[in-house]
Amino acid sequence: MSLRSLYILLFLFITLYSCQKKSDFDNIIEEPFTEEPKKQEYDFILNDYLVHRDTFRRGDNFYKILKKNNLGKFQVQEVLNKVRDSFNYYKIRVGKPVLLLKEKQMPFRLKYLVYEHDRIHYSIIAIGDSIQVTNKQKPVSFRQRTVADVIDKSLSESFKSKEISPALLRRLAKIYEYSIDFFKIRKGNAYALTITERFINDTLYDGVESIDGCFFEYKDKYHYAFPFKKDSLSTKVDYYDEEGKGLKNMFLKAPLDYFRISSKFSPKRFHPVQLTWKPHNGTDYAAPHGTPIKATASGVVEKAGYTTGNGNFVKIKHDKTFATQYLHMSQILVRNGQSVQQGQVIGKVGSTGLATGPHVCYRFWKNGKEVDPFKEKLPNTQPLDEPTKRIYLQQIQPLKRTLDSIAAIKIPKKPTDNTKKK
Repeated sequence: MSLRSLYILLFLFITLYSCQKKSDFDNIIEEPFTEEPKKQEYDFILNDYLVHRDTFRRGDNFYKILKKNNLGKFQVQEVLNKVRDSFNYYKIRVGKPVLLLKEKQMPFRLKYLVYEHDRIHYSIIAIGDSIQVTNKQKPVSFRQRTVADVIDKSLSESFKSKEISPALLRRLAKIYEYSIDFFKIRKGNAYALTITERFINDTLYDGVESIDGCFFEYKDKYHYAFPFKKDSLSTKVDYYDEEGKGLKNMFLKAPLDYFRISSKFSPKRFHPVQLTWKPHNGTDYAAPHGTPIKATASGVVEKAGYTTGNGNFVKIKHDKTFATQYLHMSQILVRNGQSVQQGQVIGKVGSTGLATGPHVCYRFWKNGKEVDPFKEKLPNTQPLDEPTKRIYLQQIQPLKRTLDSIAAIKIPKKPTDNTKKK
């Protein structure tokens, strides 16, 4: 082969090889660099830290949590001293979550500790050159909605289908405790309900904030309930019907939450201490020593003191007609002339005076005469005065209109308000 032919072959080989290599590189696709998606929680970008989640267990305390996360004994004590005024670490509870954020470089020092007090409130403890506590809460939003239904199986099943928290039933039973027995609401009964619900971070459901208005069909009648504050400065809310009548009885059923009736009102009873037959003008509620005694209705303390027979006692005047008295207390917690609210603790169960064991003798006056409250038709919550009633009726008008309008669509053959079906 001539030298010229050799050069030609060498040139062709180099050219073909170069083109092939170029083609290979052209087929390589460079993948673009992508950052890890940012994860944000409690105002922190979690990507910037080593994240450790823990839960307080039985036997844990704030000191131990800090100690096992690379803090020396003296540094732990410094943290405890500086945060104690704004973070009560003695109230840390078992089962509560804690978030620990550490540096990504050696020696992985702890920078922040986040403790959740509840689903909304939390504390951030900064640990470093400056030790400080920031108490914060997650953003909470509120949404109002109205639902209506005719019960097919049960009220709880209906609530479930409408995505209403079953815990709401207990609150409704309390509102209607003197007018509706929820165990007797039957298939075919209708209801409508306007509620305001809470959401954490606008997404996490956190329960019902308030019951804004409702009605339930019971014994062929629609029973309405709307919340109202008679005093704008008060936190106390009472519920009234569509005519402004209170749903709650003026008097609680008993002055104790847990009790046993040991002796009823009687015109003739053998007295266990005096050993003679005499009238018993009260109802005895037996309960453990120290059990809280509650005022059965709002009023003013007419007398708080001691007598040989009654022991420590409190008498409350409720209005021109009614008064109540509570005997044999171990401790009196109110004073003469003090205003008290229904359900307020006024004393504790004892056995002072003529008593054989711990109990409270509950006496009930009507027009200055002691009577048996179980045989009296007791009034509902004190009615609204006319000016206040006008404000109330104006306030509930749009709520009632909403309830009735959705009920007209969702509930067939709605009966006339507060009248029996024909």
